[in-house]
Amino acid sequence: MRSSPTARTVRAAAGLAIPLVLAFSTLPALAAPSPTPSPVAPDRLPSTEQNGVALRRIVVPGQDGIDKLNELGVDLAEYKKPVDGGFEVHAVLSPQEADALSAQGFDVRGTISDQSDYAANQAERRSAINSAEAAEGETDTLTPLRAEWFTSTDDQRFLSVEVKSSATDAETVLTATWDSGRGTPPDSGGTATMARFTDAGQYMYHRFNAPITVATAPTTVTVASSKGGKITVPVTKWLGERRKPPSRHYVSDFVDHYMDPTELTGRITKLAKQFPKIAEIVDLPNKTNGYRRAAQAQFGTAAAGTFYVSSKAYGHEGGNDISVALTAPAAPSSPLTVSVTGKDVTVGLATDAAGTVTSTAAQVVAALNGDAAASALLTASTYRGNAGAGVVAAAPATRLTDNLKAPATVSRDPFQVKALRIGKTRNGSRTGVFLYCQEHAREWVTPLVCLETAERLLRNYAFDPATRKLVDGLDIFVMPTVNPDGAHYSFYDFNGQRKNMTNHCPAATGDPATRNSWGVDLNRNFSVGSLFDGYSGASTSCTSGTYAGPAELSEPEARNEVWLTQRFPNIKFAMNTHSYGGYFMWPPGAYKAAGRELLPRVDFGTENYFWDASSHILSAVQSWRGTGIWPGRTGPVPDVLYSAAGNSADEHWFSRGIIGWDFEVGADLYNPATGQFDPVGFQPDFSEGHEEAMEFASGQIAILEVAQAFAQDRKSPRSDLKVTSRAAGSTTFTFTIDEPANLYYTLDGSRPTLGSPKLTAAGMREGTQHLTVDKTTEVRWFTVDLAGNVERDYRPTGHSNNYRKEKVEVHKA
Repeated sequence: MRSSPTARTVRAAAGLAIPLVLAFSTLPALAAPSPTPSPVAPDRLPSTEQNGVALRRIVVPGQDGIDKLNELGVDLAEYKKPVDGGFEVHAVLSPQEADALSAQGFDVRGTISDQSDYAANQAERRSAINSAEAAEGETDTLTPLRAEWFTSTDDQRFLSVEVKSSATDAETVLTATWDSGRGTPPDSGGTATMARFTDAGQYMYHRFNAPITVATAPTTVTVASSKGGKITVPVTKWLGERRKPPSRHYVSDFVDHYMDPTELTGRITKLAKQFPKIAEIVDLPNKTNGYRRAAQAQFGTAAAGTFYVSSKAYGHEGGNDISVALTAPAAPSSPLTVSVTGKDVTVGLATDAAGTVTSTAAQVVAALNGDAAASALLTASTYRGNAGAGVVAAAPATRLTDNLKAPATVSRDPFQVKALRIGKTRNGSRTGVFLYCQEHAREWVTPLVCLETAERLLRNYAFDPATRKLVDGLDIFVMPTVNPDGAHYSFYDFNGQRKNMTNHCPAATGDPATRNSWGVDLNRNFSVGSLFDGYSGASTSCTSGTYAGPAELSEPEARNEVWLTQRFPNIKFAMNTHSYGGYFMWPPGAYKAAGRELLPRVDFGTENYFWDASSHILSAVQSWRGTGIWPGRTGPVPDVLYSAAGNSADEHWFSRGIIGWDFEVGADLYNPATGQFDPVGFQPDFSEGHEEAMEFASGQIAILEVAQAFAQDRKSPRSDLKVTSRAAGSTTFTFTIDEPANLYYTLDGSRPTLGSPKLTAAGMREGTQHLTVDKTTEVRWFTVDLAGNVERDYRPTGHSNNYRKEKVEVHKA
């Protein structure tokens, strides 16, 4: 049995291996360094187990604490971060070592990683090695996903290619080679190595990190793998369908500056009054918390001696009139006192027999909160959860302030959010479309997109037949700003504000310096695929940029969206406009990171509908100044961006079946001088912001055209069965359909119904599923499009037999 004293060799700060001692005993005193290492602690003995050894946090008050840990031989990582007036360092500790340090007064905190992380890393490593070994020596199979060329601003041409390899390990390298499109030998266009795209630790496919510039449009691309796989596929054109030019009276361009929510709401209110026959205002039932905050003041410098006060009344309602003074009495042995005259609070600090101030931050906080008159005006808190044992210094009278800088034209009261309803017939009988912008406050371009769309619809109604057709045939709801409070704050106080202004933070994160971190991310506050359901992409921290709020739909702004879509169930389409990056996305929008467990993907017909509509919509965006949204930034949210737990598009689709898209306006701009794409940011120079508003308003108009075609669709889909391969004893087949539609089939000779198997996609961003049968089979099927039209007018719930059928022959070996 080993003795209880322990020691081990550790790496000192200078990186040298020095034998140092960390002694464990019942004595509180710290052990001194010993020249001879003692036996290791029992839980550090060599073993195939980790015995509880973990990477732990230790917080020390200063550099002396770090030096002492080094003297004791603690296994410190090369990490040091200022925190709470001291430093946080990280150490590898066994449970016995952690307990001993705690017993000697060290602040040992939570675990960063332990044996469970070690085991997970080892398992992941073994899996990757096994996968690589299984693929070793085998030629991989390459599946082409997309290969397209497109034009963008200044008619610059680009190539985008996506290919999936059956070999998922990181050693697999794919190289793309394309022709020049001229068709004359040697027809060499270029070559480039493709990037391996992974998400949530899973291999997705290979692609270019950014589209490749090409001088001419390629006709084919060949992708070769380091594992031996090779494919050649045609390159098709992405976007650019010819759009019918507007009438000669068509007008556009109704924004000439960034607008705050007060201006935006005033504009749509005026529009409703100017066009009463085709427009009206819908007042949303849930007023926001308002552009308002408690007034605050903070006293002290060192954390232990610092405290802050917050008014009970909002700043504009009297909180800004409160003042607090800290006085040091000249007399010795004075008690701590609090006095209030009107809204002026005076704290008389306590002194000792020598007349020195002795009141600590914690004592002052308790005195203010315990005084009836003072506590009626304000609450006091120590600084960020500190115990407040430091002595408070005297301070002159300081007036509290809510720190809000917007002009008086911006009301501090709860905001009445409004939507502009546009349509000749507004009784719920027309297909509804919901266009909403600025869920995130700092995205200044997005409300201009919504406003420009509304202006175009109303001001072109009288002269442009295409516009009149949209307004007469649809019921359109335009909400330029979902998040008015946050947007006002972004305009006048902190331009980086993403969230609303509702402060759910406790006192530990409620001091004035954290005010720019308060609020709820409205696009994480919805009830489908939320953080509270275990989905990724949101935070429980009230100061995080993606804070999901205290509960699903806790925020009035989010509840307003839900109310609108419930109050008007004719809404079948929606567009949530964000910035920036130039994305065009749709549900599902969230997954659980463990295993990348997605919300259910939309069915095959709906997915194809999204893709088909994207071509029409993004061609409209391109028509303004040539901007081409990349194919790689088009698709379901997790496929092209990340998981967004509790987002509004998922809420509207999964709860109410609303076909919804997400714009991220502000596509990267290609710089010919550098050959790079430059991001534009949330608040680009208005000349760029204006162009973004114009082009994406054109995209919103195209969404209305998609909705109009849906409303008028009376055409039934048509489909055919296509055999793709035969082998001895099996036949593989798929289906072709002339429009986006779902296909239901049976292989057992039964009558197909809506409960029969449904055709799916072969995989993410892949084509139609292929089916294989091992005996001659009569396949029976029918298709139904998203508008409800059924092929051959077949009635799957009735008794008719006019479904499609075809015999698939299988030849014996």
